[in-house]
Amino acid sequence: MRCISLISNGIDSPVASYVMRPHVDSMIFLHADIRPYTDDRMHENVKTLLTHLRSLLKISLKLYMVPHGSALQAYNLMCQNRFNCVFCKRMFIRYANRIATNESADFIVMGDSLGQVASQTLQNIQVIDQISIIPILRPLIGFDKTDIVRYAKEIGTYQYSILNAQSCTAVPNKPATQASLSALLKEEEKIDCDGLANQAVKDALIEYF
Repeated sequence: MRCISLISNGIDSPVASYVMRPHVDSMIFLHADIRPYTDDRMHENVKTLLTHLRSLLKISLKLYMVPHGSALQAYNLMCQNRFNCVFCKRMFIRYANRIATNESADFIVMGDSLGQVASQTLQNIQVIDQISIIPILRPLIGFDKTDIVRYAKEIGTYQYSILNAQSCTAVPNKPATQASLSALLKEEEKIDCDGLANQAVKDALIEYF
């Protein structure tokens, strides 16, 4: 099987990718580049993580670096920012579905663990998953943060995941933790989500590790 693995420069997603290694024949990575809502260090840290993951997985890795800044700017301009985090995850899934079609991938891997942050409550996960046409697997869903950090240290990704980078400046002060699907759909109607997703995937930079 082939998967699309969403990866950030954080602790969770590299561990999720590693955990899935026995179950896939090949793994394609997707990173949503949120600049200008972060700095260049996040971009570089992701590449450092993938270089290390390649040594662990012992296969060549393909990365789609998808520009997400334009979609986030459009949403911030037109929509309620308390839904920013859920909107971003829904856009990431849109990107992943399009790349999965191009790459004949079977499912998506995410590093979520239940309730760890606002976008990972059960209600928000349901709203996020609604947009996908292929299965989304979350191998860390029942882990707590201590478990994930310990695992990251064991496989050597932790030291790269804690490298300095500017946190996303679009995170709202009070993010929605129980977003309703109808509310998200109403907000998304204000912008062209499909058009933004198509353009972002078209503009993605592809790198190999």
